[in-house]
Amino acid sequence: MIKSASLRYIASRAGGMLIVLSLVAVLVFVLTRAASGDPISVLLGDQATAADIARVQKDYGLDKPLPVQFGYWLREVLQGNLGTSIFLQRPVTQALWERAEPTTLLALLAVAIAALIGVPCGIVSAVFRGRVVDQFFTGIAMLGASIPSFWLGIVLIQIFAVSFGWFPVSGYGAPDAPFAERLHALVLPATVLGLLNSALIIRFTRASMLDVLGEDYVRTARSKGLSEKVVVLKHALRNALVPIVTVIGLTVALMIGGAVITETVFGLPGVGNLVVNAVLRRDYPVIQGALLVIAAIYVLINFSIDLLYAAVDPRVKV
Repeated sequence: MIKSASLRYIASRAGGMLIVLSLVAVLVFVLTRAASGDPISVLLGDQATAADIARVQKDYGLDKPLPVQFGYWLREVLQGNLGTSIFLQRPVTQALWERAEPTTLLALLAVAIAALIGVPCGIVSAVFRGRVVDQFFTGIAMLGASIPSFWLGIVLIQIFAVSFGWFPVSGYGAPDAPFAERLHALVLPATVLGLLNSALIIRFTRASMLDVLGEDYVRTARSKGLSEKVVVLKHALRNALVPIVTVIGLTVALMIGGAVITETVFGLPGVGNLVVNAVLRRDYPVIQGALLVIAAIYVLINFSIDLLYAAVDPRVKV
């Protein structure tokens, strides 16, 4: 059975999640309305009369005071309804679901690439601290943190899509395209996100491993004649996993919410592209719904990471 202390911990974390999401809902609504421009004017065009604009604003409830609009929107959100897109003329939940697959697969592929690069490089960098290999990986991490994603995307497109023709320049394939073809279209954008985000994982892994490698139990393991591989991977890495798991989990959340530029460069029909178009059109329901869902995913990943701490490190108790 779950201990009462664990239940209290889970309840407190869940309560914190609700508070964060409530604050996000308020901020998203206020900032969206504070942006210049009117979605109805964009929708109807320059030839629309004031009467036409007023009529459509009334249809969407945009003629009411902001507190009333927020109350209506929050009530619908609590019922699982994120509203209806002004331009797409369909529920926001449907629009997000239609765009979820490219963004989700992109994030998962990218975090796999980032982890496969970042964790081993960080471990090697820590083990060979101060040597040439450490300086090399540290330099790679600094370079990866400095390169703009759009620039790296354009470079990879030019080399691997235009010059070699190994990958499509943009797009995600036809709706009826095989799954393998869609994955093939995600290789370049996932590589861009994975390479850039591996820099953060390298730095966190190196720092965490350096802290652990200086502990007494690591020296004791070496004194017992255990091989360096066993000492590093079994004893040191296990105790260094908490910050590594944290940064990988946060990387997943950041990729889901931060794939806007990459999706735009590669022309992917994902959530990021949807949000960009919604911002240009001032499509309030889509902007609010997408940002709220991204924030919910972010706090859920944080919550899951906290619960995983006890699994990866027996010293941590919930």
